[in-house]
Amino acid sequence: MDAVGTTEEMIRVIEAGAASAMSDEQIIQQEIGEWLLSPERQAMLEGERYYKNKGDITRRNRETIGEDGKLVEAKNLANNKLVHGFLRKLVDQKAGYLLSKEMSIQTKDTTYNELLTDIFDKGFRRLLKSLLKESIKKGKGWLHIYYDEKGNFRFKKLPSEEIIPLWRDKAHTELDALIRIYKVEVYQGITKTIVQKVEFWHSGGVNRYESGQGNFSADTNNLIPDVELGETAPHIMSRGNENKGFNWDRLPFVCFKYNEDELPLISLLKSQIDEYDRKKSDNSNNLEDLPESIYVIRGYDDEDLGTFRKNLTTFRAVKVSAEDNAGVDTLNLEINTEAYKNHMQMTRKDIYEFGRGVDTQSDSFATAPSGEALKFLYADLDMDANDIENEFQAALEQLMWFVNTHISNTTRTDYSNETVNFIFNRDIVINESQVITDAKNSEGIISKETQLANHPWVTDVKEEMKRMDAEKKDAENRIGEYGGLPANTPPESDEIGAADQ
Repeated sequence: MDAVGTTEEMIRVIEAGAASAMSDEQIIQQEIGEWLLSPERQAMLEGERYYKNKGDITRRNRETIGEDGKLVEAKNLANNKLVHGFLRKLVDQKAGYLLSKEMSIQTKDTTYNELLTDIFDKGFRRLLKSLLKESIKKGKGWLHIYYDEKGNFRFKKLPSEEIIPLWRDKAHTELDALIRIYKVEVYQGITKTIVQKVEFWHSGGVNRYESGQGNFSADTNNLIPDVELGETAPHIMSRGNENKGFNWDRLPFVCFKYNEDELPLISLLKSQIDEYDRKKSDNSNNLEDLPESIYVIRGYDDEDLGTFRKNLTTFRAVKVSAEDNAGVDTLNLEINTEAYKNHMQMTRKDIYEFGRGVDTQSDSFATAPSGEALKFLYADLDMDANDIENEFQAALEQLMWFVNTHISNTTRTDYSNETVNFIFNRDIVINESQVITDAKNSEGIISKETQLANHPWVTDVKEEMKRMDAEKKDAENRIGEYGGLPANTPPESDEIGAADQ
């Protein structure tokens, strides 16, 4: 990290703006305006909304053609709004499959391993799972690296719709700058109001602004310096007597992507989920409305149909004229239940196929035996998990730069050349006996830690290794008390215990 001084270098975006006579604030405001109206941000908001089971069906009103030929709301008709949480189930399923079991962190240096264990504690692992859900819902999740008021090294997840990244490359791997827009509640006198905040992060620090009250607007230019928090600041403020500021050599943000294209899951499934909700709601409306039937009236004495319905409901009778053809008939509308059922089944199948998940209500899941058949059913989910893991491994590698820099600054030891492996232990329905046998058969081919990480009974690899070491030492001590092993007695096995076959 470099000490803060006069900013000698501004990013290319600002330089281009200066050349075109645009101020920093104008460029920031333009980026904000484009972002607020962008399809990418709208997809993020939709992903969050559908995850909370607030799909488009909740906004629908029943409409009919009015007297002037235009659509009008039909308040007298049933308007059921049945929402199905497919997105929530798929997001939670993917996150649970990849991160329900603790992620393993492997490195050779014991001291380094202990330092990483302290940093990547249970709180971080919970945060990582939250980041995974965020990335699936919105295409990407953002992690902010910072030091808290006590000087502790910390991580924080930021809502993706608040972040405007200015990338240096087309692959979106390096940040030139970053804009964050968010709202805070403040009291002005005795009145609670919402104030909009803007942060512009660059290599020289962070510029802070306020942008008025209410909602962000794409067509306003009202950025003013944030007097409360300070107009400018470094990335980090030291906690010593000098109160000195420092900047990271990189912007302290890491992007965790759901996929290479940064597409949220909702962008692949919205039309199918909406169709399922509509058809299920329409069917419910029909079941509620159709028992009333359609009445065909001949020779009715009163022109007011409301009076007709009232008489029919109240007196179970209706007065018609004395004409020969006078009378009341009913038309019953039949629902094609078989066509409806087939359509709903196909739509549900499409949701799980294109969402790359496992439908636990499908017949094939219920009747599938364990082993290879289960692997086949989990193939799509496993393929999606592979893509997610590739992106998260790349993000964790970027995060390690900040971790190693922090460790170097606090311990004066550079571990940046040490290899660190993050192992995602997937939670799949398996044939435990087969997995245990496979783990036993890989003795001497892979490391003991990797064997334990894939063992179905092990939840904490490091704790299990400590137990094994303790048992081994205890056995050696007991052998020493009796002067060594009896003749023809093999030494105690080091292998992972396997279930009796």
